[in-house]
Amino acid sequence: MRAKLSYLFLYRTARCSMRLPSKITSYSESVISKFPPVLTALHNADTGVLALYEATMNHFSSIEEFLDTLDCLYALHKVIYDADREVLCYVA
Repeated sequence: MRAKLSYLFLYRTARCSMRLPSKITSYSESVISKFPPVLTALHNADTGVLALYEATMNHFSSIEEFLDTLDCLYALHKVIYDADREVLCYVA
C-alpha cells in the first residue's frame, strides 16, 4: 500500500513539473496560467471532463495541455474526481 501511494505521489510530481515557468517556458505558456479558467468553471459548478474542456477550450492549444492542467490541479489537491457522479469537483 505504501509503495502504491509513493508511486502516485511521484507520478503526480513528474507530470506537474513538466510545464512550469522557467527561463525557457514563459508564464503564459506554462500550465499555471491555465489554472484560473479551469478553477473558475469548477467553482461555479461540478462539471464532467468533456463539458469542462468545451467550456475552457479557448484557453488551451491542445487537449494534452488541458489534461496536463488537470493533472497538476489534481496533484495540488485543488480538484477531485467524483467517480459516482463522473464529475470534477473544486476543492476549496
